[in-house]
Amino acid sequence: MIDTYKAEYDQEWPGYFKPLDEGIKLRVARKVGKILNYPIKRHLKKSLFFVDEVGQYRIVYRILEDNIVRFYFVGTHKEYEKWYRQGF
Repeated sequence: MIDTYKAEYDQEWPGYFKPLDEGIKLRVARKVGKILNYPIKRHLKKSLFFVDEVGQYRIVYRILEDNIVRFYFVGTHKEYEKWYRQGF
């Protein structure tokens, strides 16, 4: 059994993460840590992506080979819907 996964961040991730206020950044960072310990949550509408929640914020990620979790997006539910409609 795998104890933890390694985090990777998509090149677009900083553009979503940096504008968040410090309190939300801390909560997202804690959630990322939890995801790395148990990454399988719910699929994003029959895709290879998974989505998890931090209050009204959504974190989108994929589980890759070699125990890697790549994070793609974090934002409000409304921003998440826009990201999803753009075809990620």
